[in-house]
This record gives sequence, structure tokens and C-alpha cells, in this order.
Amino acid sequence: MESLNLISLRAASPTPRAAAGFSFHQSLNPVPKNSSFFRLMPQAHMKNQSFLGQIYSPAIKSQQFEVKDGSSTASETSVPEVDALKTKEWEVGMYQDEVAASQGIKIRRRPSSGPPQHYVGPFEFRLQNEGNTPRNILEEIVWNKDVEVTQMKEKKPYAVLKKLLDKAPPARDFIGALKAANARTGFPGLIAEVKKASPSRGVLRENFDPVQIAKAYEKGGAACLSVLTDAKYFQGGFENLEAIRNSGVQCPLLCKEFVIDAWQIYYARIKGADAILLIAAVLPDLDLKYMTKICKLFGMTALVEVHDEREFDRVIAIEGIELIGINNRNLETFELDIANTKKLLEGERGQKIREKGITVVGESGLFTPADIAYVQEAGVKAVLVGESLVKQEDPTAGIAQLFGKDISL
Repeated sequence: MESLNLISLRAASPTPRAAAGFSFHQSLNPVPKNSSFFRLMPQAHMKNQSFLGQIYSPAIKSQQFEVKDGSSTASETSVPEVDALKTKEWEVGMYQDEVAASQGIKIRRRPSSGPPQHYVGPFEFRLQNEGNTPRNILEEIVWNKDVEVTQMKEKKPYAVLKKLLDKAPPARDFIGALKAANARTGFPGLIAEVKKASPSRGVLRENFDPVQIAKAYEKGGAACLSVLTDAKYFQGGFENLEAIRNSGVQCPLLCKEFVIDAWQIYYARIKGADAILLIAAVLPDLDLKYMTKICKLFGMTALVEVHDEREFDRVIAIEGIELIGINNRNLETFELDIANTKKLLEGERGQKIREKGITVVGESGLFTPADIAYVQEAGVKAVLVGESLVKQEDPTAGIAQLFGKDISL
């Protein structure tokens, strides 16, 4: 139990028959010794019992919790196998939250809750006083996405998606397109974003036709396109991604999704995505490594987004990362500061980026030619721009205004 790197569980059905055969991917690193949330019980408690062995046992013992002065006591009782799925999913979720916290990740994957009514395991818990209120908009989006993806996976499980992969259009070279645009224009390669709305700004464009906007961006010289696929907060959808791909637009497409599960990468590839966004503020290191490998297997590019020094240091330490996005938006306040890009690319960090040959994308807060020049001087080779373009009546002309000159072919 000193190191637990990956658990694969298949959650097909919460029935006694299925309890021994459930599976969802959950990435885990070694658990910190001095956990403020839980601690492992002595090894003697685990003798002749493995964590995975408990998962597949036909029945488990459980603990009824009594809370006194912020601590809990437990009494053992037996529960049927039908409760094993819920118990183990919750238990693995506790590992994930603890690992994420140890890496500086503040975004919780789902609302915090106490242990299931019937529970036995190698943990002791203290009460959580944070409640079930999201700390910020990103956490709220992630919580909603967790429910959404669970429902989508029930309708289209991995087995179905794997059969559809062979019919997906071939993946195109996302980074290659950015580098070619940079060489051709002398400016950072443009990833123009197809986005109808955002939580901070509301509806950005009333007469929203994703295919028309995509074609206007391509005409204006965009190297690649970013397509929002979140419906609840951005009024986007995978149908927009698919429609643009089928429209004849040649620009490689980034699926701008809040990824929490590898299933979403499969689904994005089937819908025509050439690249996908992975957010370091949400995903622990092992998830980033695992998902990046899946992207490469599919011929896709992973754009890994960072917001601060700690996230940046985590990501550049991961082998195989080729594209990093620096978001200039503060996740806590939603304030914009393009100086964040310069700060993260100064000194030793910038040197590591150059040594590894990583392409850096400047994101958020870019509205003028001066903004583009600022982040380019800081070291970016590409920029991702949405709001300042999609709000223009003529997005093609908007690109020329953004760069201060016509960059179309």
C-alpha cells in the first residue's frame, strides 16, 4: 500500500451481479504520509488483504459512524455486495482528492461528502466543514461535468466508442499548423475560438452559426480553431465540433472541453477533434501523463493549460508534453493579466521550454496588436483568442484588427 499508481474499475451497473466487474479509470499517486484528510491504518490491519482484493470480495464489513466533537467512531456490521460499488467508488475518490491536494490542485472533482453509510476500509476520517458549495466557477463546471460524463458513458460506453474510432476522420497536425503559420506570418499562430457564451461575459454572439464563424476565421488566416463543447456554461456542444469538421474547414480543431475522464478524449476524436484541452488545475500528474499518451495513440495533440508557477513546473516535468497554454485569467477572481505569460516564461522556466522544444500558447486577455506583441516578446509561438474575435460582426476583419495587419493566405 506504499504506492498505488492506477486503479481501473468498471462501473457498468450498481447490481450485485455487476459489483465484481465494474470499471472506471482513476489515476492515483502515492498517498502523502501526513494527510490532513485521512491516514492509513497500521499495516497490520492490511495483512493478507490487498486494496484490490477488497474491491472484488463478495461481501464486505462496514462501519457505522458516530460523530462526536469532530471525530468519528465506528462499529462493524455486514452489508450485501450491492453496496460494494458505491463504497469503493467513494474510497477511490478520497484517494484522488488527497493526491490532487498534494500537488497543489484546489479544484475538487465532485462535492465533498462523508463516507457511505456502510463502509469498511483503511481510513479514519475527520469532518469536512466546507459543505457542498463550489469554491469558484471552474469547480462548479467540473462538478457538473462529472455528472454529465457519467450519464454520457452509460449511453455510449467505451465498447461503443472503440468501434466508432475506425470511422473517425484522420487526425491532423495541430502543432505543425501553428508552426507553419508562425513561419509564414512572423506572428504567433492563431487558434481562433468558436464560442457563443462564457460564464463571466454571458452571450457573446446572438446570431451564432458555428460553421459560418469557423469559415470566416479560416479565411482571415487562423492556423487552428478551438471549439467549445460545454453546453451548460458556454452554450457549446459536440455537434458544433462535428459540424465544423464535416463542413470542409481545413484548420485543425481543438476540442475545448473540461476533461475529467479519458472517455471524453475518445468521444472528441470520434467527433473530429485533432487536439483537446487538458487543464492542470483540474488533473493530477498521472492523469495528465495517461491522457497525453491516449492523445498520441490517436494522433491527437494535448494542449495542457497552466495558470501559475506550480502548475507550470508540474507540467514541464512531464515527459512528452509538446504544447502548453498559459491562461492569463485568475481562476479565483476571473481577473485578466497578460503579464502572467511573461512571468511564467522568464528565467529558468523559459530556458526549460526552449530546451524541450515546447510550443507555448498565450491564452485570454488578448484584444489588441500591442497585446499580441507583448506575449510574443515573452516567448509564445501561438495565441488562443475567442471573445475579441467572435464578438466582431465580421470575424475575418477582426483577425486583421487583432494583429494590426492582414495575415490571411
